[in-house]
Amino acid sequence: MDRVPVLALGDVLLVSIQVDLEDQLALRLQDDLSERIVATGARGVIIDITALDIVDSFVGRMLATIAAISRVLDAETIVVGMRPAVAITLVELGLPLRGIRTALNVELGLAMLRAARQESTLEKTGGEAAPAAEPTAS
Repeated sequence: MDRVPVLALGDVLLVSIQVDLEDQLALRLQDDLSERIVATGARGVIIDITALDIVDSFVGRMLATIAAISRVLDAETIVVGMRPAVAITLVELGLPLRGIRTALNVELGLAMLRAARQESTLEKTGGEAAPAAEPTAS
């Protein structure tokens, strides 16, 4: 059976959906992705849907479910590469993907995840940047 590849980029998992997602493939992606989040300790997931010309209500719900699963596993999901027609269709179907952040491309999605991590670190340290490492004597 086909699988959607899940690639690790540091602590981010990249999912590039290049084919139409049928029910079984979408369910397998959910399982594979959740297992990879746990196995790698990933803190972010980027789902690239650039290749999708059409998104129906099933795919919209699947994206929302993957984001919810990732959030429970402490990984933020960002959907990238959404075409205007896809965005319009999702809104018309009543699936505005609440709680899912979007970016124009993978590069911007990675930047959003980095910024969110820095913000989270600042919150944990009380708004102070972590102290710089002391230089070592040679």
